[in-house]
Amino acid sequence: MEVMSKNNCKNLVFSSSATVYGQPESVPCTEDYPLHVTNPYGRTKLINEDIMRDVHHADPEWKIVLLRYFNPVGSHPSGEIGEDPMDYPNNLMPFVQQVAVGRKEVLTVFGQDYPTRDGTGIRDYIHVMDLASGHTKALDKLFTTPDIGCAVYNLGTGKGTTVLEMVAAFVKASGKEIPLKYAGRRPGDCREVYAATEKAEKELGWRAKFGIADMCRDQWNWAKKNPYGYRGHQELEVHAQKFIKSEPLSNRHWAL
Repeated sequence: MEVMSKNNCKNLVFSSSATVYGQPESVPCTEDYPLHVTNPYGRTKLINEDIMRDVHHADPEWKIVLLRYFNPVGSHPSGEIGEDPMDYPNNLMPFVQQVAVGRKEVLTVFGQDYPTRDGTGIRDYIHVMDLASGHTKALDKLFTTPDIGCAVYNLGTGKGTTVLEMVAAFVKASGKEIPLKYAGRRPGDCREVYAATEKAEKELGWRAKFGIADMCRDQWNWAKKNPYGYRGHQELEVHAQKFIKSEPLSNRHWAL
């Protein structure tokens, strides 16, 4: 922001997160809910939000929109752009897709004793294409509202889906079985969080268009076309080299 200010660029759309709400006392979460983070990631988002509010307060020329994402999933419908975690997936859907393509043997579900309809956590999953359109609407608002200040909007569908419901939707979309194993709750995970979307609908003219069936369809389209993500053939080459090193010389003539 210091560099932006020096160059007289004082318009900013920031990617925040619903994790700033922590576990709300009730759902859906409105933008004016008390903020109570429960994990380090959420803390970083809240700190950034606070910095931006302070910057605007100190210099009202700044126009800022804070977009609180809920749970982004899915891929570009072309199957050419998608999510490819470099390390162990921390989010549900990349983990699910890695099981579906054989990169992981089983999906670990953290927590089956939440007071929800099937015992698993409830989240508001939103298609990445809806998030993209939310950004364009936020930019429109930023450049057409001189007194916008530092505004906050939720980007979610307003609907809560359990982990098991999301897995079932992916199984239906892909035709692949997803073996499950259950583990205890992770520290910082919340029982149920989903968005109130009325403010974004009213002030941005934005509303999510895609449901979980669309999200899973597009996520699977990406996964089946790119089972090793952007690494593709590089990943296969790594496996081949490991095989060469592990196989006896006498076996290589038929194995390669």
